[in-house]
Amino acid sequence: MQMTFRWYGDDDKVTLENIKQIPGVTGIVSAIYDVPVGEVWPMEKIIALKKKIEDRGFSFDTVESVPVHEDIKMGLPTRDKLIANYCETLKNLSKVGIKVVCYNFMPVFDWTRSDLDYELEDGSTALIYRQEDVEKMDPSKGELSLPGWDSSYTKEELKGLLKKYKEITEETLWGNLKYFLEKIIPVAEDSDIKMAIHPDDPPWSIFGLPRIITCKKNLDRLIHLVDSPSNGITLCSGSLGPNPNNDIPDMIRYFGGKGKIHFAHTRNVKITEHKSFEEAPHRSIDGSLDMVEIMKAYHDVGFDGPMRPDHGRMIWGETGRPGYGLYDRALGAVYLNGIWETLENQAK
Repeated sequence: MQMTFRWYGDDDKVTLENIKQIPGVTGIVSAIYDVPVGEVWPMEKIIALKKKIEDRGFSFDTVESVPVHEDIKMGLPTRDKLIANYCETLKNLSKVGIKVVCYNFMPVFDWTRSDLDYELEDGSTALIYRQEDVEKMDPSKGELSLPGWDSSYTKEELKGLLKKYKEITEETLWGNLKYFLEKIIPVAEDSDIKMAIHPDDPPWSIFGLPRIITCKKNLDRLIHLVDSPSNGITLCSGSLGPNPNNDIPDMIRYFGGKGKIHFAHTRNVKITEHKSFEEAPHRSIDGSLDMVEIMKAYHDVGFDGPMRPDHGRMIWGETGRPGYGLYDRALGAVYLNGIWETLENQAK
């Protein structure tokens, strides 16, 4: 297992110098953030990013994420050109040694929460999801600004996009995902890149949009859409965990045993009621997930890929990108590394 840390580039308040001081973190996960979705990532930008990261003593072989254009998800006629561009980006990434590419197939909205700075009992603030609050939201009104809400769309464009998605069922989305994978996975194989789909977050439909990467059954369907070592999973405990029917250690042993987990996002959540949860500190006792058992499952299957602490609370007065402050994620990285070290010592 390699402990990594997500970094959002020069605009990130958390610097590479900060991350360098976290014990046990050896790799950086990042991306190119100023190229419009659907365009090819230029080699010069990729090379510059890699150099900046490696000059600070980190490895850089995992990209999160290369976004998938909505036209691909909807199966529009423009998708072939956009998929060709995606393949060129993969080829460019392979030239600098990128081995894992994370992506998602969530319609319109990425990970979504109802509150970005909910105050917990200890005075820290966290991202939370309340189903009753989300049900009151209307994304077509364009009044909201939350993670997962694509600000690149105007109000009218978003309305049009949501209208188009009303015609797309889950099976349609599965078909469009299969089409996408059939095109990109051969390129990924030739480029020695492992594609790692991220689960939908939260793992259920929001705003009537279809969501399909939500559970063990659907992840199993995903890995069989195209049978290839390059077709795999980013297993995110925090995304799958809000559904108590998702047994995360079982998923790790099942998919990890098949060599299908290419990237691990490891964090805790506290389920507060049906389809509602708070993002908790990483410790098992603080949430609804058994983080020790999760790490043991990774150890049992011999997971040797990149792992990172995922969303953290804002603590000690820190401000910044919601979910992506320095301090709580650093605590998470050290906690996870501590569990791993114990497991390694027990195995000797």
